[in-house]
Amino acid sequence: MRLRADLRLPLAGRGLVPYTPGPAAAFTRPPAPIRSRVAIAAAHVVADPLAEHLPEGPARIDWEATLAYRRHLWSWGLGVAEAMDTAQRGMGLDWPAASELIRRSLREAAACGGAIVCGAATDQLVPGSARTLDDVARAYEEQCELIEAAGGRVVVMASRELARIAAAPEDYAAVYGRVLRGLARPAIVHWLGPMFDPALAGYWGHHEPGAAMESCLAIIADGAGRVDGVKVSLLDEGLEVAMRRRLPAGVRMYTGDDFNFPRLIEGDERGHSDALLGIFDAIAPAASAALQALDAGDAAGYRRALEPTVELSRHVFQAPTRCYKTGVVFLAYLNGHQRHFRMVAGQEALRSVVHLARLFVLADRAGLLGDPEAAAERMRRVLAVAGVD
Repeated sequence: MRLRADLRLPLAGRGLVPYTPGPAAAFTRPPAPIRSRVAIAAAHVVADPLAEHLPEGPARIDWEATLAYRRHLWSWGLGVAEAMDTAQRGMGLDWPAASELIRRSLREAAACGGAIVCGAATDQLVPGSARTLDDVARAYEEQCELIEAAGGRVVVMASRELARIAAAPEDYAAVYGRVLRGLARPAIVHWLGPMFDPALAGYWGHHEPGAAMESCLAIIADGAGRVDGVKVSLLDEGLEVAMRRRLPAGVRMYTGDDFNFPRLIEGDERGHSDALLGIFDAIAPAASAALQALDAGDAAGYRRALEPTVELSRHVFQAPTRCYKTGVVFLAYLNGHQRHFRMVAGQEALRSVVHLARLFVLADRAGLLGDPEAAAERMRRVLAVAGVD
């Protein structure tokens, strides 16, 4: 099929540029479970286009489209991380909606055999309302109990309220120790950096990353047998590798580095990172192809599949990094996984049309537009709404 060449994209510094997308890459779904790495995609939510969406909530979800996207991720051999920051947790997804999302996704995972982990935080607390560490611990416990009662595994997410009231590293150790001891199954601890959420600056009781790493490592060591792994989202390759080499035996490093993930997942002679990544939501076919190559011992094939996605990922996660969800949802829209480009709390407006046009080009270069002509037509609609003819 000959693609239409009348798409004109507003590219930074170049005005409107004619652009014709190329063919989609020929990615193939895995015939068996991926073995070489644990690979989990933090999944986004699809807003209900017929509901009222206010900046302060409540969140209104298109459940059918949201669950269908999880089935899409599972079909590529990836696990799903539910109700994490990619799902706009703390940026539009409130706890009532998150708890319902967790329940529904766990049922869906059980029905189709999909791997899943679920985020537990303290966001049922009104911001600024926690007065004691016990308030924070009890909020964590409430969410963990819901997840485990529904058959899920917990990711202990970072808490804004804990960051606000903790006075020292010992306060983090007390809360995390209590929460981890109460779990029935080992959890993943998530260290989310301030580039993703400025309210988390100074987490673990230190602003300096090296000192914060020491505090986090101490909590993991104290939780021996209760920690499956740690997800580090700092966009700092050197720190992640240094921390990975010091983890206790049996504790996984789950990279959350959406800038440097190919090298971190491939690893070196001293180990590798597994993956729990927001960008895997957007690049699932390429990620799956890369990991299938790694399973086959084909390191060159792994790099060929994944390296073209790095520039795309760095663009999606460019500062302000916390706005990356807009790019993830936009790519799902381009690929027809949802009928609209609308987001919970109206966050489709957080990136410019110039940013989205560049995202289109980079996704095309990575072979990630499954139907390039249909994607181009959706791009035209977004441009028209933005006043770009």
